[in-house]
Amino acid sequence: ALKLIKNIPVPDFAYDRLLKIFNRYTLIGGMPEVVGIDADTKDIQQIRPLYEGLLISYIDDVEKYASNQSMARIIRHIINNAFYEFSNRITYMGFGRSNYRSREMSEAFQLLEKTMFLRLIFPTTQTSLPVLEDRKKSPKLQLLDTGLVNYYAGIQKELFQSDDISHLYEGRIAEHIIGQELLALNNSSLHRMNFWVREKKQSNAEVDYVIAYHDKLIPIEVKSGATGRLRSLHQYIDLAPHHYAIRFYSGKVQIDSIQTISKKPFYLLNLPYFLVGELERYIDWFIKQVGR
Repeated sequence: ALKLIKNIPVPDFAYDRLLKIFNRYTLIGGMPEVVGIDADTKDIQQIRPLYEGLLISYIDDVEKYASNQSMARIIRHIINNAFYEFSNRITYMGFGRSNYRSREMSEAFQLLEKTMFLRLIFPTTQTSLPVLEDRKKSPKLQLLDTGLVNYYAGIQKELFQSDDISHLYEGRIAEHIIGQELLALNNSSLHRMNFWVREKKQSNAEVDYVIAYHDKLIPIEVKSGATGRLRSLHQYIDLAPHHYAIRFYSGKVQIDSIQTISKKPFYLLNLPYFLVGELERYIDWFIKQVGR
């Protein structure tokens, strides 16, 4: 499987096997000890104590991060509620139905970012580089590990039985695992990942992620279904100074030449979820295929 996934494009006959492996990875997450035990036992019951231990250690370590008891309570509140808000846009005020003040909540989230427990992904309204993120708008919540999310949110059974992760939790599991892998491609603390928004009266749009590729800011959607349903992606391309876009889904590698709703032509690289770790190599291949 490792040899086949390095082929560009990956051969069709390997698709089912590679997707099955990636779905298992999505189920258990990427923490080395968890992966090791699952590889040895293939028994999800054996790895649950590891999830429990990690969560307990984060909560027990709150005192190290907090400047006072009030901040410790806020951090615990975030940890206990974050697993139900993964991949959602959040607001500090009222997070987890609390009465904590926005400033206190913001400080607590920043502390938890330093521990690597979570990452706040802020939007941008730009379609070209350099990226200026808008910290006045609501960020998305990305957590440490998708396997941990599945365990704590109680959705392991549904994921285990699913053939397409985009059908779970309104697509939030698929979006979260792709976000986790995109962060892993560049895990520098100076690197920021963003998503795109256009917030206007009667015309809101949101694209799951944007990534820099040389001089271009390329949009990424995580969705199954027909390409015509990617309305936000079409709006992004209409505003962008290029004609490239990427979609992760449960299908096979495919390049579509299509038009936006406003008739601007563009190329859409469709990639199965399991190729997210090979994204940079596939973008190089993609642009060579369609021409600059």
